[in-house]
Amino acid sequence: MKTDILGVAFDALTLDEAEERADTLLRSGAGGYIVTANPEIVLHCREDAAYAAAVNGAALVFADGVGDLCAARILGTPLPERVTGADLVPRLLSRLAQRSGSVFLYGARPGVAQRAGEKLKSAYPGLRIAGAENGYISDETALFAALEREKPDLLLLGLGAPRQELWMARNRQKINAVMIGVGGLLDVFAGDIPRAPESWQRLGLEWLYRLIREPKRFRRMLRLPKYLWAVMLKRIRGT
Repeated sequence: MKTDILGVAFDALTLDEAEERADTLLRSGAGGYIVTANPEIVLHCREDAAYAAAVNGAALVFADGVGDLCAARILGTPLPERVTGADLVPRLLSRLAQRSGSVFLYGARPGVAQRAGEKLKSAYPGLRIAGAENGYISDETALFAALEREKPDLLLLGLGAPRQELWMARNRQKINAVMIGVGGLLDVFAGDIPRAPESWQRLGLEWLYRLIREPKRFRRMLRLPKYLWAVMLKRIRGT
């Protein structure tokens, strides 16, 4: 079932259900990509039709932000829970490790993807790291050659929004791997940035933890009231 929030069609799934659907996609070998969308992404979709097409072209779109859950409730179509990349991806890596699957890491600053790969290889015995490349390369020729050669099951893109969603949509036909845009998650995997403690996560305050650690995110947070206001107007007008 899909839940529409300001033109973005979210898959209304629990984390467990999302894991099953994503793993089915991985096992199919058909490729495709997954988007975990937060309010900032939804607002960008309202402002950019090409980006909206890229997001809605995903095989699966999950609610990454607490704001998405609030918006869905306001619209009368509640989503069951958040499905963040930080929660979903480790589950998929665990499943891949059990069947000797592979993952390729693309994104972040030079050296981060390589360190993340080393940490993941230790954390998930049996998982093959098919390759790692930083997100600052100007020529992707070698990257595509490596993807063709290694044929990873999963490609994690830490390029940040909107770049990673546009990249996945643009290259969907070239790549057989399932792709997931993971933002700054490669930095977390590398051990460079800690994730919020579980208690903060359970309270839905992971955004506050990140804001405290990265005050420069404050300007981005100012878009949340705009998002919720647009949702309330949609509910009032019924359009």
